[in-house]
Amino acid sequence: MQPKDQVLEVWGELACFTRPELKVERFSYPVITPSAARGIYDAIYCKPSCDGKHSEFRWQVTRIEVLQEPSYLALRRNEVKEKGPSEQTVRQWRSGAREIEPLWADGAEDQVKGRTQRQTMALKNVRYRLHAEIRPWPGFEERQQSLEGQFRRRATHGKCIYQPYFGCREFPAYFDLVEPHAAVEPALSWEADLGLMLYDVFDLSRPGTAKDAPRVSLFHAQVRGGVLEVPDYASDAVFKTGGALRC
Repeated sequence: MQPKDQVLEVWGELACFTRPELKVERFSYPVITPSAARGIYDAIYCKPSCDGKHSEFRWQVTRIEVLQEPSYLALRRNEVKEKGPSEQTVRQWRSGAREIEPLWADGAEDQVKGRTQRQTMALKNVRYRLHAEIRPWPGFEERQQSLEGQFRRRATHGKCIYQPYFGCREFPAYFDLVEPHAAVEPALSWEADLGLMLYDVFDLSRPGTAKDAPRVSLFHAQVRGGVLEVPDYASDAVFKTGGALRC
């Protein structure tokens, strides 16, 4: 069954789609990345398989329409130096099997803990129209229509598993489902060659698990008439690395 185009209009006050080659300071791409766009769809609807090991499908972002001209805003943000606890660790805390270890913002003597201030070049007042398709994994192809219907019902009523966000969780994204053949605002009249852009940080060629190592992919992003066409992950236009990006 041919997948149907699922269209969302998304907007927010702030966004930051960090370039992966910048290790310390955050500098946003001028346009939302396919990875961040996929994350918004996942926040609204993702369907685990019956065994709970992986999802029944993945989202393939196909097009990004820019509705608001990119505008930057310099911010200085407090960030903790430690990584957040894993889901397994949180479950152990809840059950009492492991002592709770707080993330120290201040007062920790250890140099690897505490907070640090980092410069962020974020985008402000962003607005996009996103296009994506549901791609069922092998064995779930017959559920294509059902999966699409469930997504549309959730998006129509503004339901989400967690609050979608623009790159950073403190930058919430708001969304509306765009119905087929609805009158829509034209994309911005804007041309830009963005060079290599982050495509995704996971291997989208197969169902993944929470323990999978990252696999960064890139593509040559070109905005034409305010539209960024996103190639299929399996195409030669997407450059896959062997793991995390190293510069």
